[in-house]
Amino acid sequence: MGARHLKTAALTANVATNQKVTDIVKGVIDDIKANGDKAVRSYSEKFDKWSPESFKLSESQIQDIIAKVPAQTVADIKEAQKNVRTFAEAQRATITDVEIEIQPGVFLGHRNNPIDRAGAYIPGGRYPLLASAHMTIITAKVAGVKHVIACTPPIAGEIPYATVAAAHFAGADEIFLLGGTQAIAAMALGTETIKKVDFIAGPGNAFVAEAKRQLFGEIGIDLLAGPTEVLVVADDHADPFTIATDLLSQAEHGPDTPAVLITTSEQVGKESIRFADEILKKMPTRELAGTSWRDYGEVIVVDSLDEAYELADVFASEHVQIFTQNPREALDKMTNYGALFLGEKTCVSYGDKCIGTNHVLPTRHAGRYTGGLWVGKYLKTQTYQEVVSEKASGEIGRLCGRCSRAENFEGHARSGDLRAYKYLKDPHEWIDEAKK
Repeated sequence: MGARHLKTAALTANVATNQKVTDIVKGVIDDIKANGDKAVRSYSEKFDKWSPESFKLSESQIQDIIAKVPAQTVADIKEAQKNVRTFAEAQRATITDVEIEIQPGVFLGHRNNPIDRAGAYIPGGRYPLLASAHMTIITAKVAGVKHVIACTPPIAGEIPYATVAAAHFAGADEIFLLGGTQAIAAMALGTETIKKVDFIAGPGNAFVAEAKRQLFGEIGIDLLAGPTEVLVVADDHADPFTIATDLLSQAEHGPDTPAVLITTSEQVGKESIRFADEILKKMPTRELAGTSWRDYGEVIVVDSLDEAYELADVFASEHVQIFTQNPREALDKMTNYGALFLGEKTCVSYGDKCIGTNHVLPTRHAGRYTGGLWVGKYLKTQTYQEVVSEKASGEIGRLCGRCSRAENFEGHARSGDLRAYKYLKDPHEWIDEAKK
């Protein structure tokens, strides 16, 4: 029968950047490039109504802020960060330096060197995403980044206490109460008071994403992120109430979250729709979650799990939950996703907040060619080579000469000729004439 929709998305996710956003961001970047701190302050006043004596928090300010955070919240931050750190350290342990002797006297290798300075953007906006501090700062520090700057915006003119605490406990070397395009531009370009970084990570709104896009090349970035995405693959044993709950848990991120169910059971599909509509009635974030579910929600019935996995790979969703009798099967059946959540005992919210895997993940089909943020993103794998044998240098020189002349690179060829001349006594007329 093929795939059939029980619920079809009313809208298609818009991957194009609004031209107005592009123009505003470019104007802010150009102004900060020309006017530094003065421009940063002007935009912070304009967009966030925030203009303190210093955007950078002093150590005493940080300690005063932490003192205002409930003890249970501090304990929870530390426990979640322990999980993130433990997993990041395990990832780092898999990345090794390499050196091999490919032939006698010829050594090739690579070193994994950390970036010197990184910026971590921790969003505010609708929600204080303090978990983003765990994901960006701890991961950088485990990779060995020497200096990490954290930027987070004030929320409605107020200090986000828990976010500041999370950034501090994660190991941020400097914390700035600064948000939006102005924060990204200041970190990427540098100002009188904010030293330029080499790499910026962290999610954000359309303006933050566009600023990272425009500044990519000036600095490295983690991902070009779009709206949150969630997809559930379910068989006929899956619990529709759990499916509905988990789809809506991600739909509350914003009004444009694709929330998709692919199932082999029409009954599971229909019941999931019914429960989603029922849960939304009393859900505190129903305005956002309901808009996403109405406009971007899909429920698709397929004939087999193989077809479900194949279709899920086409979606290449940021978050993919597997609610089947054998959820680990997805590890072999699927390759396109940001992260997999296997079985009904886990959920995307665990990954978002506390379980230890990174929540900065690819969206807009980018899971087809990249993974999410991890320690490897903060490392530069840099190669080196050394020839210590005269005989080997001469022989490679001969090869280099032939390879280079096949491409009409005479200058390259002559570097090879010279080694063959010096170490193997090969005659080369151009060398003898140049040395006269």
